[in-house]
Amino acid sequence: MKRVAQTVRLRPEHREEYLRLHSAVWPGVEAALRAANIRNYTIFLREDTLFGYFEYLGDDFEADMATIAADPATQAWWKLTDPCQESWADTGTGGTWSDLTEIWHLSESGTS
Repeated sequence: MKRVAQTVRLRPEHREEYLRLHSAVWPGVEAALRAANIRNYTIFLREDTLFGYFEYLGDDFEADMATIAADPATQAWWKLTDPCQESWADTGTGGTWSDLTEIWHLSESGTS
């Protein structure tokens, strides 16, 4: 399993819109994520910073990410959510979002 953590800034003037959209994520967007082997996707908010985390259970990460990017529902979703976000100088897996480096993990078995 691959764990991915990312961050992006939330534009304050779009805060309410972003929160409204995420109160009812479209079923097609969720289906595309599941079909691409994404699990436990969570987005957290602190002030104007979004933090996202997901687990990838597949064996071809790049192909699965390309499948998500090609999905029509996801493309329509991004047209609504992308203007709400402001990228950091460096971006990563998610395009708009910047990847974070994992420095420690407490596993279920108790080993790092």
